[in-house]
Amino acid sequence: MLIASKYEEIWAPQVNDFVFISDNAYMSEQVLIMEKSILEKLEWYMTVPTPYVFLVRYIKASVPSDTEMENMVLFLAELGLMHYHTVIFYCPSMIAASAVYAARCTLNKSPLWTETLKHHTGYSADQLLDCAKLLVSFHTAAADSKLKAVYRKFSSADHGTVSLLAPAKTLSVE
Repeated sequence: MLIASKYEEIWAPQVNDFVFISDNAYMSEQVLIMEKSILEKLEWYMTVPTPYVFLVRYIKASVPSDTEMENMVLFLAELGLMHYHTVIFYCPSMIAASAVYAARCTLNKSPLWTETLKHHTGYSADQLLDCAKLLVSFHTAAADSKLKAVYRKFSSADHGTVSLLAPAKTLSVE
């Protein structure tokens, strides 16, 4: 809890607070030694990259100042994050790049993939195809899905009603 609170809280509790809530089962020094031991075991890696980290850069590389494109990319990426299969089989940068590719296909952007995007993402269109098809299949099923929060969020005017757009036909799985 000490590590988590230091990482997330603005005003993290002090070590003595944890000694108190443990009914003095541990001394401050013991708590600090265990904190250091846990962090060393984690090799001090406290954060893993998520698709969002990559999305910001990829969206800028795709089309500057296009709100519809940005909303569509975010919609597809969030749909992907809701499905275990996507998160397990594809790395965050691949999900983000595939969301951009699928969004460009959905919005009929030409060309579908540019050299600039290839440069910034490190992926070719062929490498993104399977993941992009998966994201489009989630878009196709979103209206009838039991999990509707993302669909509703992106069907609002605040998010450009992009969830209501027809999914990319070029990436639809037959």
